[in-house]
Amino acid sequence: MNIVTPLDPALALDETVLSVPGMRCAGCISKIERGLTEVEGIATARVNFTAKRVAIHHLPTLSLPDIQSALSRIGFDSQPLSVELTRQDQDSAQLLRAMAVAGFAAMNIMLLSVAVWSGAGGATREMFHWISALIAIPTVFYAGQPFFRSALKALKHGRTNMDVPISIGVTLTTLMSLYETATNGHHAWFDGAVMLLFFLLTGRWLDSVMRDRARDGVTALLQHRSAGAWTLDTDGRAIWTDAAELQPGMVMLVAVGERLAADGTLAKGETRLDLSLITGESAPETHRPGDPVLAGTLNLDAPIEVTVTAVGKDTTIADIARMMEDAGQGKSRYVRLADRAARYYAPAVHSLAAGSAIGWLVAGAGVHQALLIAVAVLLITCPCALGLAVPVAQIVAAGALMKRGILLKDGSALERLAEVDGVLFDKTGTLTLGRPVPVNLDDMPPDVLAVMLALARTSRHVLSLSLARAIDARGIAAAVIEDVQEEAGQGVSATWQGRRVHLGRPAHGVEGSELATAFRVEDEPGQVVQFTDALRPEAVETIGRLAAMGLDSSILSGDRIAAVAPVARTLGLTAMAGLRPQEKLDAIQRLSGAGKKMLMVGDGINDGPALAAGHASIAPASASDVGQQAADLVFVGDSLAPIATAIRAARKTMRIVRENLGLAIAYNVIAVPLAIAGQVTPLIAALAMSGSSLLVIGNALRLNRIGR
Repeated sequence: MNIVTPLDPALALDETVLSVPGMRCAGCISKIERGLTEVEGIATARVNFTAKRVAIHHLPTLSLPDIQSALSRIGFDSQPLSVELTRQDQDSAQLLRAMAVAGFAAMNIMLLSVAVWSGAGGATREMFHWISALIAIPTVFYAGQPFFRSALKALKHGRTNMDVPISIGVTLTTLMSLYETATNGHHAWFDGAVMLLFFLLTGRWLDSVMRDRARDGVTALLQHRSAGAWTLDTDGRAIWTDAAELQPGMVMLVAVGERLAADGTLAKGETRLDLSLITGESAPETHRPGDPVLAGTLNLDAPIEVTVTAVGKDTTIADIARMMEDAGQGKSRYVRLADRAARYYAPAVHSLAAGSAIGWLVAGAGVHQALLIAVAVLLITCPCALGLAVPVAQIVAAGALMKRGILLKDGSALERLAEVDGVLFDKTGTLTLGRPVPVNLDDMPPDVLAVMLALARTSRHVLSLSLARAIDARGIAAAVIEDVQEEAGQGVSATWQGRRVHLGRPAHGVEGSELATAFRVEDEPGQVVQFTDALRPEAVETIGRLAAMGLDSSILSGDRIAAVAPVARTLGLTAMAGLRPQEKLDAIQRLSGAGKKMLMVGDGINDGPALAAGHASIAPASASDVGQQAADLVFVGDSLAPIATAIRAARKTMRIVRENLGLAIAYNVIAVPLAIAGQVTPLIAALAMSGSSLLVIGNALRLNRIGR
């Protein structure tokens, strides 16, 4: 026995992430993680089952081929992420082709079988059997490859999976049918073997479709870093430096409208930065020399110089990406109901079939009869209904939800969503629309509004755009202004009727100045326009519906407490404000540690780790690309009502799934004893198997009424 020496924690380790498409069930998680950590030089291995990836921390001396060889010895093929999407597309396309071939062949063989069932005999029956064989044998060889390859690989490495009894059942049925045809037997069961493959491939393809909808938001998050920056060399000249070549101590020149490529300290200039990436706060923050600044944030007002302090994987945005990936591990380890039901399926079926054959041989039956009974047991217990129970319900529910404006990305999320016992909301862009709206325009005369409209139209600032929309909606025509000038960080000024007018930042000390703009004429006192971020439609009603469903709701926000408090009071929710991404993640993990299963609803990049860590997660369609990709579901429109709709749909879906599994189990309880007793031929077994699959599909179609 090989003894693996634990690695010194102080050693520098490399990380390699590989795609492992061959993971089929929850048992693969422990096989891969345990098998890899027994390899010399590997410290840890963490599987992301949903994404079908494994992250390995290892010594730098261990090469990629070494790691792939270790995975291969365990029984799993792997490839770098650079070829992952191509491989996923190829696998889905292969399943679809195999399903189409099996379906077409099954229909044709069934037509031939009808003639045999109707009483055709002699040469006619023999001819139909041989034609069926010519169709079925190449079909089984081609369409059965996904199961045969998986079964052979499992057996080669001394383990079993659900594909082993499937492969044995299909192969034995085909060989026995060929033997019966060659010896002029009365029955052949090519139709059962091909139909079995068709139903199994349908279930596997549906499951593949749902898994492929889940996407990793980490790549999208890292795209918010700038590709590089202009830096000052030793002679004071500006040169372009790629982000990968930035080093601490360099000085970056950041123009207005650019994102920072690295963390640093503001060395020269004063500006406002959009920190929504990190905090979710809708109002930008003013930064002065000496203040820390972060990669990915947007410079809004004036050119600045930044001394680099952290680059690449050491930046805050890279930390958020790591948090998202780590938080997603818990969710990816979630073992679905079907996986739990199937865990003991393979050994049970093997035992039943083998025991039936041995029992009949001991009882004096011939080898031919014993094999027929074993084949009948394998066919009648084949997991078509079990394999379809979950994916067909997920697909039907996904279609019904899509009609309601809710996109389901990960089928297993429905099971997790049905289990949640609490809801955590971000504020800006989630409970609110994230679009500032002026609230005190009624107090201002039309001529002032006309000048404000003319000034606002010349600026691209978010408050100016909102102000222009609001005044336009009142039907007021813009005033004529001249000599327009915009000063970065201060606002827009122009000449109107011979006097200078200004629209821009309010004077310091004005209450709520972060969401306000001021208008003044020359040196006269200014008029402050206040803005508010309105609640989403049906927000109050949705919180009430969630409470009626037994769910407690609260707010986790990166905004200031002054901005969060009014929303919390209106909705009657408790709130935590001013939270950074790590603090939101910590809050969810504390609740999870206390046994709570939380639904996270958020929209910002700063919500990414929290969305990944929640037992389930939902984002609006207006969310950042990172928020959308980290979430399990995405809803369109301004209304918050889809949150309650999605939870009701998830609960109903899981009732249907449990009913489907119950139907599959009841079918086996009735049919298996009959097959073991020799009362069921392989033909009847194939028909019964198909009937149970159709029953499961019909039951799942009830989900089309979600929301009606």
